[in-house]
Amino acid sequence: MKLLAAEPNHVSSPHDKSNADQILAWFKEWGWDAYIETFWVLYPKPISETLELIGPQKFSATLQEPPIPGDSSATATDPALPAYAAYQSDGDVTAGLVYVNYGMLDDYKTLQQLGVNVKGKIVIARYGGGWRGLKPKLAQDHGAIGCIIYSDPAQDGYSIDETYPKGPMRPPHGIQRGSVLDMGLYPGDPLTPGIGATKDAKRLKMSDAPTIMKIPTIPISYADAQVFLAALGGSIAPQSWRGALPITYRVGPGPAVVHLAVKSDWQQQPIYDVIATMKGSTWPDQWVVRGNHHDGWVFGATDPLSGQVALLAEAKAFSGLAKQGWRPKRTIVYTSWDAEEPMLLGSTEWAEQHADELKKKVVLYINSDSNERGFLGVGGSHDFQHLVNQVAADVIDPETGVSIGDRLRAKLRVAALTPAAPERARAAAKIVADPDKDFPVEALGSGSDFSAFLDHLGVPVLDVGFYEEGHSSGVYHSRYDTFEHHTRFVDPGFVYDAMLAKTVGRIVLRVADSDLPLQNASAFANAVSDYLEQVKKLADDEREEADTQAKLLHDHAFKLAADPTKSSGLPTALDRVPHVEFASLDDAVDRLKRSANSYDEALVKNSSHVSVSQVAQVQALMLTIDQTLAPDVGLPGRGWYKNLIYAPGRYTGYEAKTLPGVREAIEDRRWSDANRYAKLTANALNAYSDRLDKATAILKGA
Repeated sequence: MKLLAAEPNHVSSPHDKSNADQILAWFKEWGWDAYIETFWVLYPKPISETLELIGPQKFSATLQEPPIPGDSSATATDPALPAYAAYQSDGDVTAGLVYVNYGMLDDYKTLQQLGVNVKGKIVIARYGGGWRGLKPKLAQDHGAIGCIIYSDPAQDGYSIDETYPKGPMRPPHGIQRGSVLDMGLYPGDPLTPGIGATKDAKRLKMSDAPTIMKIPTIPISYADAQVFLAALGGSIAPQSWRGALPITYRVGPGPAVVHLAVKSDWQQQPIYDVIATMKGSTWPDQWVVRGNHHDGWVFGATDPLSGQVALLAEAKAFSGLAKQGWRPKRTIVYTSWDAEEPMLLGSTEWAEQHADELKKKVVLYINSDSNERGFLGVGGSHDFQHLVNQVAADVIDPETGVSIGDRLRAKLRVAALTPAAPERARAAAKIVADPDKDFPVEALGSGSDFSAFLDHLGVPVLDVGFYEEGHSSGVYHSRYDTFEHHTRFVDPGFVYDAMLAKTVGRIVLRVADSDLPLQNASAFANAVSDYLEQVKKLADDEREEADTQAKLLHDHAFKLAADPTKSSGLPTALDRVPHVEFASLDDAVDRLKRSANSYDEALVKNSSHVSVSQVAQVQALMLTIDQTLAPDVGLPGRGWYKNLIYAPGRYTGYEAKTLPGVREAIEDRRWSDANRYAKLTANALNAYSDRLDKATAILKGA
């Protein structure tokens, strides 16, 4: 890590390329068949940025973080990226300022009721509440001409703990860089959606790329944000909008007037994916793929190199086994991705370029990213949930002496006791209290390199890491995510980075060498059944909300409840909510639960005496079973996302939306889409059940 995090490591930096070369050299030294695959992507490099308060007083924001003595931020020789939001739109604008809290949809509804309009204004939003890229997107959708994003100390600064270097949290001039590409449409290179960004690939015109923002955007520190926010007048911000800065939070608009200018060099840049292969001895055309990215926004010690060093430790261990004569039954492919930070570019372009082969061969993709001291966290395809539980039972937590699975169970049970615990947490606690039941894995949306595999190809994935006891959020995407910070505050002694290697290494080994498929279909069926109940409740809640609001509008309640001395407005009237046709989806889920139970029972009962030919038949059915959940139809308005069970939300960012075609249609009040996708999702689940039934018949024939 010290070597890989020695210099700024962003896309197009010299150190990013030297790290790829170093990782390649290590793989080759350990005996892997390794090479670098290069793609050419649109990557805007900042030329200049300006952010000024020009009234009522003058102030210029500081758009680079000062070095800290004794830290890599002071010893590196290469320049760090300044405050920067990749794939914002260049521009030079001057306008009044409006504070929009987190800048999410509900915040704009609140502004409407406060009588505040952001059209023609520059908005300032704090990090949190939703993914970064939604802040400029929703701002431009509401007519704003510029967007500022800052890190409030209530989220990751001094209100949490001491600031770096005394403590782990974000210092006053720390800046969170990041991408604002509209990943809700598709991730990866904005000019080559759906195809690999090779040198000669057919590309969109930049003006036709829908994922690039339309307004200039810039992130700033909370030290600078305090000056801009303190200059605002207008209504006092609602209680939930107030952060931890020592000011009176106001919404505006005015009297603050801001000048924002951003200029970038929009050129294609090479990115370097390192691909290493250990060929399988029995089923070489079945692949276990393992990945982590190597690029960061600056030094990237925790994000992503804590996961990268674990991946390298696993690869080195497998080479040691190979030297002792072991060979995996399935081919193992280790990948070190480039350009994850700008929006999953390296993994997406590789997955798109090799889509046909990957859909035929990949049994499971296993991802990691940032890692810290703490509890096991796993998200992914629920049919591999039982495998995760088996591995977690065999890995011992070094701090407590119990398995990492038992420690996670204890955490989930205790967390459910808090008064604010959501119903989902209470339900999970009841499950994990029974040692005969598996602890649940989380549904995945996007946010790391698993996305192209799960969301686009329909390949099953697991995303693995340790979290919560280390403290990395305070330096996230900043100049202070350094080797020194990681070793002091995130994972002293690299204990849990090693735990990540031990955990993922076991998963890779078991998938590579298992004679029979490792999917547990009942875990998937139970998860989908829960998701269907959530979606049905959502429809009922939306109906009740629309009815309640209609009565409030009829009774002039909003007007009567507003302070007559302050500006206010009325909410947009909600449409009446019809009943959604859930019958086909109900039937499909009922069938799935029956088929899954029969398959799991048949696998346990007959696994010891299946023939070689029967094993081959069952493997052929189960290898690509998850792809039945990702038909070519894709999701409404964003066909790159094909998985009908898991997807990132259009207006939540990384967070998963389960049964997304139906769920988001209800949320957006697209009732014809809700009915259509209920049937399409039912068809996908029935196709999954068809595979299970065929595999069950083969197993029973044994």
